[in-house]
Amino acid sequence: MQMTRLAAAAALAAALSASGPAFAQIKVALDSPPSVEESGSYAWANAFTTYLNANGLEAEEYERGALGGDDELFDQVSQGLLEVSMSPLGITTSVDDLIYGLRLPYFFESMEEVDRALYEGGMLEKINEKLTPSGVRVLAVDTVGQPVGIFNTKHPVNQMSDMSDLRMRALDESQIELYKAWGTTGTIVSWAEVPNALQTGVADGYLNPPIVPLLFGHTDFIKYFTDAKISPSLRVAIASEDWYQGLSDADRKTVDAAVEAANKANRDWLKQQGGTFDRLKEAGVEITELSPEAREAFEKASATTYDSGLLTAEQVEMWKAAKGE
Repeated sequence: MQMTRLAAAAALAAALSASGPAFAQIKVALDSPPSVEESGSYAWANAFTTYLNANGLEAEEYERGALGGDDELFDQVSQGLLEVSMSPLGITTSVDDLIYGLRLPYFFESMEEVDRALYEGGMLEKINEKLTPSGVRVLAVDTVGQPVGIFNTKHPVNQMSDMSDLRMRALDESQIELYKAWGTTGTIVSWAEVPNALQTGVADGYLNPPIVPLLFGHTDFIKYFTDAKISPSLRVAIASEDWYQGLSDADRKTVDAAVEAANKANRDWLKQQGGTFDRLKEAGVEITELSPEAREAFEKASATTYDSGLLTAEQVEMWKAAKGE
């Protein structure tokens, strides 16, 4: 269960008290176990803090949950109480939903395509144009593993019809719409409650990159994985806009350079994930590869959700143009 806002505020007050004057220390809230080898999110955060500390800006990492849950962290960032948080991709959509383009199923083929849309295509700048007036900036989009696939506790999924008896854990209503398009159902479950939901049958599976059940110890009950390659597995590093704009020009350049160093570390980390499938097999997870025909069926069904409220048709066209389509 997530911390209450009161408990989160108390934890943050303790962190602020321990770290001295405001802005003397850059606090970075983690969203995963602190393992460079296992977590792409941590690979980003650790490279970021390491660069800052090596270049004259004091930064400290705070363990997942230490300063509150995702919603509390977003509030703290928007109020300028927390400098940086490693957060879910959709955390900013309470302000603007343009970033949801990164979650469109079967839209991006690779991280290189994502980066082209964000940087060469200018989509990160467009996202921040809408977001920064609310006090939050997306510093970076980080990958947390190989493409998202289908995990479940019951049986192999070789084709879309195999999903029909699975009730899947959903992040939000948009993911429930995706499950409907696939001919199955979903139920929204917070990440903290996922293990219990999977073990009690409240949910039968989830969509995640291959590393996730290994990282969070779910292989005792997750037994099947379909390498559906639905989308790149992404999260975001968000920052307080008040903090960022309050930096001196020199310090802001240092922070920007730290972001570049962290992006490189994160993309390099991804290239080292080739052994994840072997580790899943060793943990007792059966892996299924989709046939071209089965993948095409998933793609066609998924495309019907693009105009189901996740994004406007105009926003989808913006993302297509940004990735060079």
